[in-house]
Amino acid sequence: MNAAELQALIRDIPDFPQPGILFRDITPLLKDKRAFAGAIDLMCEGLAAQRIDHIVAIEARGYLLGAPMAYRLGAGLVPVRKPGKLPFKRLTADYALEYGTNSLEIHNDALSPGERVVIVDDLLATGGTAVATKSLLKQLGAAIVGVSFLVELTALHGREKLDGTPVNAVVKY
Repeated sequence: MNAAELQALIRDIPDFPQPGILFRDITPLLKDKRAFAGAIDLMCEGLAAQRIDHIVAIEARGYLLGAPMAYRLGAGLVPVRKPGKLPFKRLTADYALEYGTNSLEIHNDALSPGERVVIVDDLLATGGTAVATKSLLKQLGAAIVGVSFLVELTALHGREKLDGTPVNAVVKY
């Protein structure tokens, strides 16, 4: 499948989760086995030769994409979660959303210095969650190879906040 075919399966939900926000709903794409496989293939494109140690997936929809990517690439999976969800010692980073603020956490032993990682999430909007995750990974000494998204909202310029980190986004609006 190509990006246009995948984009045709993403539906727009106006005013969700609050008025003025246009939500890009990927669930129709996920339920289509051919589209889901195609999305994972496109998100993994070019990564096999990069010797990835771990996929770092951002809660929650990042897990849906990150887990099959980790499997496909022969890498481990490291979750980044919202506060209060991880049971062990953790590092925390705050970030701004298009419609509020939040925090992300990672176990303080999730990665060793120099391990090669790719950050994965479903959507790049303002870049807040990816930048916060990048901050957590830098604290752990990880080597950030890139960031992979299913969808990018280009008008919000989130890519620019990633300071030159290679970004792969399959579908762009």
